[in-house]
Amino acid sequence: MDPLHDPDDEALLDPRQARELAGLVETARLASGAIRYGRIGRVGAATVVLNQDDPLPAGNHAVGLWGTLAEVATTLLTLERSFADAGRPEAIVYASPTTVAEIEGIADDSGWRAVEEQMALLHREDKTPSRDVRPATDDDLRGIAELIGDDAGLSDDGERRLVRTLAHRGDDPRCVLRVVDDPEADRIAGFAQGFAERGVGLVEQVVVRPGRRRRGIGSSLVAEVVDEVRARGARLVAAHGDEGGAAERFADECGFEAVYPVTAYARRVDELLD
Repeated sequence: MDPLHDPDDEALLDPRQARELAGLVETARLASGAIRYGRIGRVGAATVVLNQDDPLPAGNHAVGLWGTLAEVATTLLTLERSFADAGRPEAIVYASPTTVAEIEGIADDSGWRAVEEQMALLHREDKTPSRDVRPATDDDLRGIAELIGDDAGLSDDGERRLVRTLAHRGDDPRCVLRVVDDPEADRIAGFAQGFAERGVGLVEQVVVRPGRRRRGIGSSLVAEVVDEVRARGARLVAAHGDEGGAAERFADECGFEAVYPVTAYARRVDELLD
């Protein structure tokens, strides 16, 4: 039996290795989410990043709910107030191997719901970037926000805040922003962003316009981001992706393999907003 892999699923890391890797990846994700005006802190048994400028979950989420069952249950209740105080309509927790295994039952009893099943992905195989990929400029920010906004269902206000967030990221040397132009229109066909800090690189977001998919744009963007975060010191490169189907095939094509599961839990807190 391979000691580095889970005996119940040989495609995944064993629980100890998965927890160590998840801790590194989550620390990087928290640091990325806090760029410019965000803050990272402890709420009960969890670590949380809140960034009022960022309309996306990447800048507003909790991880690492580790403690007794009572401590975790109390933390979930406290998180509701923390996210509401920050003006967020929804609280988000990403449960990985750094979270207690009983989180599903605790979350259900506390009124949280599982909204997304993901896999953490580790980059294993280098691909060749396309020369069509280029660094994003300030002139691209509105077009990028429009592309992401359409994909994520953001409001007009959310897109405006996203432009500011992207501008902050463009000024941060740890961040990578890459685009591919649409040859058939004066707009951006695809966008990807990455982050590198303390030897850990992230491919954080890849969005390709629906009419331009299946043309290699996404994989070229990913290859370019991976190359750049490695050039900035990343010794390992990770990402999160949806489990199964086209998303899993795309990750495999880009040289990633699944290493541990991640479940996103959400709780609406609109009624707590002042």
